[in-house]
Amino acid sequence: MSTFVAVDQVGKTFDLANGGSYIALKGIDLNMRKGEFISLIGHSGCGKSTLLNIIAGLDGATDGVVVVDDTPVTKPGPDRMVVFQNYSLLPWLTVRENIAMAVNKVLQGLPKAEREHIIEESIDMVGLRAAVDKKPGQLSGGMKQRVSIARAFSIRPKVLLLDEPFGALDALTRGGLQERLMQICEENHVTAVMVTHDIDEALLLSDRIIMLTNGPESKIGQILEVDIPRPRKRLEVVEHPSYYSLRSEMIYFLNQQKRVKKIRAQKQTVVARHGLEKVNIQLGFVPLTACAPLAIAKEKGFFVKHGLDEVTLARESSWRGIVDGISGGYIDAAQMPSGMPAWLSLGGNNDVPLPVVTALTMARNGNAITLKEEFYQQNIRTLDDFHTFILNTPNKRHNFGMVHPSSMHNLLLRYWLAAGGIDPDNDVNLMTIPPAQMVVDLKAGTIDGYCVGEPWNYRAASEGKGFTIASDLGIWNGHPGKVLGVREDWANAYPNTHIALVKALLEACKYCADPNNVNKIRHLLSQKEYLGMKAEYITIADPLKDTGIHDPHKEYAHPQFFGAGLNRPSRTEQLWIITQMARWGITPFPRNWVEILERVCRTSTFSTGSRELGFDVDYGLNAIELFDGVPFNAKDPIGYLNSLKIKRPISVAEVIL
Repeated sequence: MSTFVAVDQVGKTFDLANGGSYIALKGIDLNMRKGEFISLIGHSGCGKSTLLNIIAGLDGATDGVVVVDDTPVTKPGPDRMVVFQNYSLLPWLTVRENIAMAVNKVLQGLPKAEREHIIEESIDMVGLRAAVDKKPGQLSGGMKQRVSIARAFSIRPKVLLLDEPFGALDALTRGGLQERLMQICEENHVTAVMVTHDIDEALLLSDRIIMLTNGPESKIGQILEVDIPRPRKRLEVVEHPSYYSLRSEMIYFLNQQKRVKKIRAQKQTVVARHGLEKVNIQLGFVPLTACAPLAIAKEKGFFVKHGLDEVTLARESSWRGIVDGISGGYIDAAQMPSGMPAWLSLGGNNDVPLPVVTALTMARNGNAITLKEEFYQQNIRTLDDFHTFILNTPNKRHNFGMVHPSSMHNLLLRYWLAAGGIDPDNDVNLMTIPPAQMVVDLKAGTIDGYCVGEPWNYRAASEGKGFTIASDLGIWNGHPGKVLGVREDWANAYPNTHIALVKALLEACKYCADPNNVNKIRHLLSQKEYLGMKAEYITIADPLKDTGIHDPHKEYAHPQFFGAGLNRPSRTEQLWIITQMARWGITPFPRNWVEILERVCRTSTFSTGSRELGFDVDYGLNAIELFDGVPFNAKDPIGYLNSLKIKRPISVAEVIL
């Protein structure tokens, strides 16, 4: 469908009284189809109303242009009617007279009888026949807003612009008007743009939701397609499968913007001390057992020992928060899934390559595949059992959770399924879910299983909601789990700080590997600032034996934090990760893969830190041995990819970093 409203590179700058300037909007690009309903959402001050006023012609853009039906917007016009929050009715005119004033002014070329018909039709359209001769002072807030909507529709505008039209109304009145507006827009094929702070209102009314970042220089941060069919009823919208995922996406975006605003308000001056370029660091993590080295380095003083006096641990609910923090520059470094540095470098985040490096593997193992308890009751114990079950239930699509496309959870789950003849994209459905949400969704029945790090596998088994069908002990024992990741430009700007960070975490990894410290670590991680759960769910030591949870017992993988060759970044392992991401179409396979590996793996930083600590620097490479016995040929990765039976079409591309 062709573009009806085009917002092309629109920017808006305001002059300040002190002679400076404030850039409210920058580079806004938006195309709308005829009959489409779009909502603008974002925190106060992000420029929503400014953008609406530019489309209306009430304010001019500093840069760019707005085009409506092939005509550039240079001033206000009746083809773009605005409904304001404050009603904007003339208090000395009745309901009929307020509507008639607009009709007689804009449509004066029509015969009187036709204009009167439009006026009366507009009154009935919003259900105000009983109040037609009342003045605004005699009307409720909801009735006043209905007059505003009727007046706007009466002149047959090409675009309806609504600036928080229901913000001042009570919930019951607002709900009724929302449904009436939606009905009117659908019946008249109206193109509409609405500013709102109400996420449920946006989901109910919109075809697309445009989420704006914080100002200054506000831009479009994300666009959500609302795939809920029309006509819509409020209760049916809430019950639609996409409703809660869309709602969660909006809440996440708004919360992240709030956090960014808070961080921006703080002083971000780089503090250099002790021969380090930067000692004030924001270090991101996700609440998993594998975050233990970060917690220990903070609580046991390893950061301070190595000159990092001001390390703040930023707890994120999901890996997406880590991605946003690193991409936005408000997190300096982070615990990451082992594939995330390569994924970011290869353009996995919005097809924009962001060079990220890792100089430390903080944990290996610690992941497992859990299935819901019902499968165990049906005697499913192995991958072959599950494959047979899939074949026998062709009309049932099973949902599986994983935490991020670049994570070993996703790659190991896909590898495990494919090795058993199950296509992970066509035979089952994989969903990205935050780790802490896995058990909740398993209990709710929205997923049939998941691959995640501890403690979420053991917790599901302990609560009788799931069982571990395979751990990484039986898929790839010793695989890289979590790594330290920083942006390449950050590593280049703060090389001594980077080494100090590696040293502090490496000492913490050694502490975590000491069996005498197990109970101390479990108690620490159980606190609310870290995992916030009972210590008995947190597995640190050897895989549990004889728990009595199931028979036969499955070993629960625990993270390995320290040991010979364990912490050194491996280019061979990163190459395997890159091949698996290419196998499933997550990122292209880089033609310049040797260069990518050399840049992603900062082995020199690791070696320097290890030597300064007096630790052994192990240059040996562990062989990659997966449970199906298929060898990985690191010398011919394309040949290896072509040999795999289940895969997506392989894309090969030069990646420019």
